[in-house]
Amino acid sequence: MEIVSEEFWQGKKVFITGHTGFKGAWLLIWLLKKNAIICGYSLKEDNNSLFKSLIKSNPQLISKFNNNYQDINNFQSIRQAIKIFQPDVIFHLAAQAIVSRGYEDPISTWQTNVMGSLNLLECLKSLGKRCAVIMVTTDKVYKNKEWLYGYREVDQLGGIDPYSASKSAAEIAIASWRFSFSASEGNDLRIGSVRSGNVIGGGDWATNRIIPDSMRALLNNQKVIVRNPLSRRPWLHVLEPLHGYMLLAEKLYLSEKGSKFESEFNFGPKLENNKTVEELVRQVFAYFPGEYEISKDLNNNYESKVLHLNTDKSSDMLKWSPILDFPETIKMTIQWYIKNMDEKIKESPFKLCITDINNYEKLLAKISR
Repeated sequence: MEIVSEEFWQGKKVFITGHTGFKGAWLLIWLLKKNAIICGYSLKEDNNSLFKSLIKSNPQLISKFNNNYQDINNFQSIRQAIKIFQPDVIFHLAAQAIVSRGYEDPISTWQTNVMGSLNLLECLKSLGKRCAVIMVTTDKVYKNKEWLYGYREVDQLGGIDPYSASKSAAEIAIASWRFSFSASEGNDLRIGSVRSGNVIGGGDWATNRIIPDSMRALLNNQKVIVRNPLSRRPWLHVLEPLHGYMLLAEKLYLSEKGSKFESEFNFGPKLENNKTVEELVRQVFAYFPGEYEISKDLNNNYESKVLHLNTDKSSDMLKWSPILDFPETIKMTIQWYIKNMDEKIKESPFKLCITDINNYEKLLAKISR
């Protein structure tokens, strides 16, 4: 097991798109803790977002990084931001990431997930310095054949719903751009793409996601509505893939141009930790008692029944593996909400994130000895 280098990130200039999103906010806090110099580039946060609650609970946080409220679809804006900042590392997380919203607004989903990604890559052609680029897609990029074994990075792409299809298309565009332009004269870019499982963790309040939906219901003494109880997913605490993303960024930056790290990587739980939505909800009740009922709202939107990821490549090349089992993942997630919402405890979102990161790093250090 390899751990993230303190020395590497000290003073590194890191550009994060989508820093106001759930995963982006956790990454922002973790990298600030490591004394990276950060420029965030994202749409303005929702009122109930983790990012907004972090700023509200720790107002001085906003002064510790360069905060840009801009759209990834605005080519001139992102080109100017990158030109001024001159990043060493880029994490591209900006996306339309809600499956149901993809059905509601497929055009903007494709625009953001495909053309937004290409806008960023096109801006980097004139960067003229070494830069490691992590392009974040999803575990749903694979053509889902309802296999019982995990998809590998070399398996066929081909999402069916608008969100998954747009992310599959983004993967093809990223690979094409890397082959066509990253080795061009004057470029010193090292580009990898990452596909992680269903990420959960404290502070997520997005709609149509099972953990936020569950917590909203439980906090209001309501039953949790479960839409697809038998769908099996690779649930993963948010810190697990972020650890992998940072390891890959280090490898890309420090390796020779054209290294084996300039490729695709999966990040997911161990196979035995893939659980159904119903099993997840029942595990939530172990830490926050409640009741659930199966949704009677029928729709024709496609959703896969089974989805697993094979992470052998990440394990072999990055020395990465998940360190939290399923109960630990749910416990860490639900306790975040409890400690934040319980009037007797009422810990701040910022403190809770830092505590989870510290505990995760301690566990990593212990395992890596």
